[in-house]
Amino acid sequence: MQSLCRDCLTQFERGARCPSCGRPRVVAHPELFDLAIAHMDCDAFYASVEKRDRPELRDKPVIIGGGKRGVVATACYVARIRGVRSAMPMFKALKLCPDAVVIKPRMEVYAEVSRAIRALMLELTPAVEPLSLDEAFMDLRGTARLHGVPPAVMLARLVKRMKAELGVTGSIGLSHNKFLAKIASDLDKPHGFSVIGKAETAAFLREKPVRMIWGVGGALQGELEAAGIRLFSDLLRWEKRDLVQRFGSMGERLYYLARGEDARRVSADEPVKSISKETTFDEDTSDADLLDGHLWRLAVQVADRAKAKGLAGRVVTLKLKSPEFKLVSKRVTLREPAQLADVIYRRGRELFDTVPVGAWRLIGVGISELVPEDTARDAGGDLLDPDAEKRARVERASDAIRERFGAGAIVKGRSLR
Repeated sequence: MQSLCRDCLTQFERGARCPSCGRPRVVAHPELFDLAIAHMDCDAFYASVEKRDRPELRDKPVIIGGGKRGVVATACYVARIRGVRSAMPMFKALKLCPDAVVIKPRMEVYAEVSRAIRALMLELTPAVEPLSLDEAFMDLRGTARLHGVPPAVMLARLVKRMKAELGVTGSIGLSHNKFLAKIASDLDKPHGFSVIGKAETAAFLREKPVRMIWGVGGALQGELEAAGIRLFSDLLRWEKRDLVQRFGSMGERLYYLARGEDARRVSADEPVKSISKETTFDEDTSDADLLDGHLWRLAVQVADRAKAKGLAGRVVTLKLKSPEFKLVSKRVTLREPAQLADVIYRRGRELFDTVPVGAWRLIGVGISELVPEDTARDAGGDLLDPDAEKRARVERASDAIRERFGAGAIVKGRSLR
């Protein structure tokens, strides 16, 4: 049995404790030193950063979120024991955990820590595929000769450095493909290290629920259950053509994942598919001016991200959520890809005007079907909107001023609503 001490990184054959340091934090598996596809997931990332910066919160339940009417971005494990979960409405979280310390997200701080973590990963391999600020895939094949140790040792060293240098912890999943590596990273949280080998894949998956599959949300889970599919073993009874006929392209994916097969490579250049921003109000509002102001500010934030990434979108999407949590989503395809806040706002406003008047607890806007910005052109020559070209020039000039003097150097009146 191949074994590794996660504290002192000693490699040995077998034993419940490390023969060098005597500690029990040992990971053991017959394929431990042969596998090279990994998924690293930080443990309650935002909350961990806050506890790092405020040691007095170490043993307290901490929820990261926005106001009583917002949702939980993440919660520390003390709060999770009480039943608090990500994406839970804040009022429900506070009923479960009334003594929680609620902290508004500090995204710029989390992004800085995320960049530092990614730099540590890139010291191990150039094949790092971030999924979000706090998780990423890594392909460590071919790196053992360079670093002089198997991938498992490099990964244990990575999380040790994260804790020592950055003050956050992470859990490792190690396997032979991305699908299984992501599942493994969630098996022993927090501060875990789990392995799923090739030889055990079929047996491991057989009686697991299909909701473990990344991308199987509540709606699809309901469709699968209606078809009598709850476990991986249920999927194995279906022919591929029947799954495709019933579930479309997802059916083919389900067929292969049921057998533990995933041919996707770890891609360091995974393209951005959409850019969006949203805000949840402390109180439901039907105030048209207030909603319009939020729509403009969100459009500016989406445009800023698009410009920073050199992208433009062919589709603008508006998102609204009612007090009863009913989601309304509308979209429009543009004649020309756009990245200007003016265009995103105006198309979003047109969509908003088609929605029945009512109170809303959330509003969001975004762009998708992204293309490089050099394939787009600023609005102009529109007979129905002769001022569009002038507004585009003003926005580009405003961007230059903000870049030089800061984001608050120039502000549109509607953003003050």
